[in-house]
Amino acid sequence: MAQQDNSTQFQLELELERYKQRIKQLEHENSRLTLINNRVNELLNATLDGTGLCLWEQHIPSGNLTIFNQQWGQLLGFTREELPAHINSWKNNLHPEDKDWVIEAFESHVAGKAETYQAIHRMIHKDGSVAWVSDRGRIIEYGANGEPLRIMGTHIDVTKEKRYEEDLAKLAHRDPLTNLLNRTALVTAFKREKQTQSAHHSGALFFIDLDGFKIINDHLGHRYGDSLLVLIAQDLNRICQQLLSPADTTAKQYGFHIARFGGDEFVILTQCDNTNVLTQIAESLLALYRQPIKLEGETINIGLSIGISLFDELDDFTNVCEQADKAMYSVKKHGKNNFLFW
Repeated sequence: MAQQDNSTQFQLELELERYKQRIKQLEHENSRLTLINNRVNELLNATLDGTGLCLWEQHIPSGNLTIFNQQWGQLLGFTREELPAHINSWKNNLHPEDKDWVIEAFESHVAGKAETYQAIHRMIHKDGSVAWVSDRGRIIEYGANGEPLRIMGTHIDVTKEKRYEEDLAKLAHRDPLTNLLNRTALVTAFKREKQTQSAHHSGALFFIDLDGFKIINDHLGHRYGDSLLVLIAQDLNRICQQLLSPADTTAKQYGFHIARFGGDEFVILTQCDNTNVLTQIAESLLALYRQPIKLEGETINIGLSIGISLFDELDDFTNVCEQADKAMYSVKKHGKNNFLFW
């Protein structure tokens, strides 16, 4: 009997030793897998950080959001305490102009109407600035009844890229010195208004050339000449703002565009065809330079020769511009510093 008990005891000890060895093996395996998991996470984070990509997941029934490789709210400058990690926080910080269509795109995928959710949109940063985001996601888990449970996706801050695009567009359509429109942009504005207004398209085009600019530019240098062109551009914009977009909302408001055609030539395009208002604009511009002006410590005399052409829906930009240009040259021939309607 004692021998049997000893045998049983031995078997138990042997079995216990096997379990201990198995536990050690499992602990070793767990440590190895933990190291591999940590390494994978490090590589994933390094990869995502290198691209600026942010990995997110939403539990659809609760609306709770999880960000895997960044702090929640980091993109918009918030802490987790300031901005709860919830779908409503995301919706509330969408740009007002993008909010409706972005939410519609998201909910369309959740409802099974679209294969994926994709949107490039704007969000409002904590400091009030605008951040651009490229956002995409896909449902990854459904419930027993086919209801969506989880959606996973990525978003990436593309603000720098968007600003670069805007800068390129600005260079393509703006005069780099004065920040006024260039000729291409003005032609585009004319055609766009003609298409939208159709039979009601009418207005006027001012063609303005500076009197005496070449002498000033040669005598005081191109840098001074550039400063003068910037001043003229500011004056043109100010006068148009005052007379074509009056503060009194009950008064008639006209759209206008101002462009620099190069050198010392400026053009104003307006929807106003009221000759009294157009005359007032021309006279206000001429009045600015009837007396010598002071700029950067120098006192100079400058004048404007202005040609004005009225147009309607039958006219094209080239003809309107040529007519105003001819009226301007007629002013040049007859004493300068004046205006003339074609």
